Amino acid sequence: MIIRDATPADAKQACQVLRDSIVELCSADHRDDPVILSRWLANKTPDNVAAWAVASGRALLVAVEDGAILAVGGLTHAGEITANYVAPAARFRGVSSAMLAALEQRAAAHGAASCTLLSTETAHRFYLARGYRDEGPSVGKFGTAASYSMVKPLRVQE
Repeated sequence: MIIRDATPADAKQACQVLRDSIVELCSADHRDDPVILSRWLANKTPDNVAAWAVASGRALLVAVEDGAILAVGGLTHAGEITANYVAPAARFRGVSSAMLAALEQRAAAHGAASCTLLSTETAHRFYLARGYRDEGPSVGKFGTAASYSMVKPLRVQE
């Protein structure tokens, strides 16, 4: 598996990973509610993913193995992780952990002192186990019951 910058050519496959991950792995968050799913998936289109791949001040990464995209991660250069989704078939293989490490390294390389993110209920324990801490009360997003604002200090790269 390699983790690399996404390109617009990755958009269709990366978009499918995002959508499948949300639909199949985040049921604790959307509770199979079609309204919540519709809101959450609304901006997960190939055109938007292609735009995210080339957006200024941001990075979109993909984890690839044998030509298949296993995970998609996004962040702003300021250190906000905006996406970390894994293909359902790749869950529990360390792909999300590797993607998170790559996102943190990229944020540090851009001078971020910390990473912030908004975690789903599904991923909350995952981030806690990797050094993130809750910052403030949980809030709902897209109509979900809880989303957790989290932060992790980064080591300064020399």
